[in-house]
Amino acid sequence: MFNERDTQGPSRRRGSIEVVCGSMFSGKTEELIRRMKRAQFAKQKVEIFKPAIDVRYSEQDVVSHDHNVITSTPVDSSQNILLLASDIDVVGIDEAQFFDMGIVDVCQQLAARGVRVICAGLDMDFKGVPFGPMPALMAIAEDVYKTHAICVHCGDLAYVSHRLVASEKRVLLGETDSYEPLCRACYAKAVAAEQNQ
Repeated sequence: MFNERDTQGPSRRRGSIEVVCGSMFSGKTEELIRRMKRAQFAKQKVEIFKPAIDVRYSEQDVVSHDHNVITSTPVDSSQNILLLASDIDVVGIDEAQFFDMGIVDVCQQLAARGVRVICAGLDMDFKGVPFGPMPALMAIAEDVYKTHAICVHCGDLAYVSHRLVASEKRVLLGETDSYEPLCRACYAKAVAAEQNQ
């Protein structure tokens, strides 16, 4: 019986896009690092990229809140990823929400080349609005994996990253001093309390 795979040979790579999303403190970067390290263990050529603006833990490395580390390449724009990802089997992209909308086409091009692309990022901003290119990346992905933090007020699954500092800037890098994960109900209460101040 004819099998299309037989004509492609065992070395034919099948490209794909995976998205790991959720609120802050939900383990997105941890999951990205886990997947990338498994690929490294399998002797695949891997490269991980992050936005150059993200210097919270390290200028060079991708570091999770649990302090797991993997070497990365900071880039200023999504197009730089295409230039730097030649002859790579697996490309990881951390904090994908901070990239320009061109990241969607970059991921499509990489997958078309046979590259496995793994993106991690916030699905929503601090106001609960879908964040940057994340909705488009989730739409084109073969696999979307949503991680959940725990609401620090009630212990339910967190829904959004609530900002604790007064700022309307959409991009504001921060840690537990600036954000807290809240469930839908606790987030609504927090927003109502802020509006009544």
